[in-house]
Amino acid sequence: MRRPIQGPAPLRNRNNPWLNQRKNNIYLVTLQRLNQCSGRWFGRLNLVTFPVIGVVGGGQLARMMAPPATALGFELRVLAEGEDVSAVPAVANAPVGDYKDLDALLEFSKGVDVLTFDHEHVPTEHLRALIDAGVNVQPGPDALVNAQDKLVMRAAIDRLGLPNPEWAAVDSVEELVAFGDKIGWPVVLKTPRGGYDGKGVRIVDSADDAAGTADWFHAMSPLLAEAKVDFSRELSALVARTPSGESRAWPVVHTIQVDGVCDEVIAPAQNIPLEVAAAAEGAALRIANELGVTGVMAAELFETPGVGAGFLINELAMRPHNTGHWTQDGSITSQFEQHLRAVLDLPLGATDAVAPVFVMKNFLGGDNQNLFEAFPMALAYEPAAKVHCYGKSVRPGRKIGHVNLAGTSTSEVDSVRQRATAVANIIRDGRMPAQTTPEETE
Repeated sequence: MRRPIQGPAPLRNRNNPWLNQRKNNIYLVTLQRLNQCSGRWFGRLNLVTFPVIGVVGGGQLARMMAPPATALGFELRVLAEGEDVSAVPAVANAPVGDYKDLDALLEFSKGVDVLTFDHEHVPTEHLRALIDAGVNVQPGPDALVNAQDKLVMRAAIDRLGLPNPEWAAVDSVEELVAFGDKIGWPVVLKTPRGGYDGKGVRIVDSADDAAGTADWFHAMSPLLAEAKVDFSRELSALVARTPSGESRAWPVVHTIQVDGVCDEVIAPAQNIPLEVAAAAEGAALRIANELGVTGVMAAELFETPGVGAGFLINELAMRPHNTGHWTQDGSITSQFEQHLRAVLDLPLGATDAVAPVFVMKNFLGGDNQNLFEAFPMALAYEPAAKVHCYGKSVRPGRKIGHVNLAGTSTSEVDSVRQRATAVANIIRDGRMPAQTTPEETE
């Protein structure tokens, strides 16, 4: 029988009994977690080995899990879509396999302590089959389906009594027209599954315009129809939760979308009413807890000043998210480290921001094919910038990296945004911004 982990007696402070009790509580909880982990989660391990984490999907999210996994001593394995995907150069073990093939998933799961995801596209029935085979799947299918299927998500948000736009499941053009006539045009039509970064979303302006959506209903039915929300800006509430129920939230951030793709994040969201930020954070934590989410979850929101709670829930993602990339350099614990800790049921890290303001700026594929050739210009332009490239081939409009930059005061948020954008554009275009010098941006 495995003997429980025992530690030395905790230190005591004779002058502060309350501090002693608090330290003892933390100490006992930590020992309890260690014993749970060494017994329940890592049953095949002994005390001198570390867990193996399997990630389904080899995109940039899996790639960015690799550095914190290495720092913590975990082995990260990736089920890659191909030999040339983003995560392959970052991990030692990246077999190629199809996430839609149950046999490939079962084979990949052999020898891993926990299976998690770079995306939400693994079929729900495969996730249940993996669990039946004894695989520790985090997050589980009952939670993940709320990120996989927008109709399921909308029903769950209604059930929890949280702020939802008006919506309906529609099976035909006629039902879409009836919905639009009832709530007012325009409306938003979405595919329940498979859409991301603006894909699978269509604005329908009128009943006449709805006639052009017939091909969508032929491809998939029912579809999700939603009221087109009048919002001031988009927000994101990022949280993490462990299987045993510990949860933490990062500050609510302002996200800027261009053509349906996240372009920029400002952390924390500036000038957001405290009660709205608290309610948004509370809603995200409640969703994570009520739905049994494990790992990182992003709740994307529409800010609606003066209306209801001040926000409506747009979408959910149950994995590290583009709106959380700022945490790599701007938070005590990044979303990538936190996700690994969470799925292993380890104590979560602090989520405090390390600067008064932080900006994340994505860069997409452009004219410059040789990104590294632009690095000397970009890094010299703003030495404080932290550049993250995804190891992808360059294609127009493809996410290929991002820039993180801190500000020393919220008053300089515009300057931080300008400088982060300049660095991203230098890498994208392979040249200095026209008529701009570093001095002019200070």
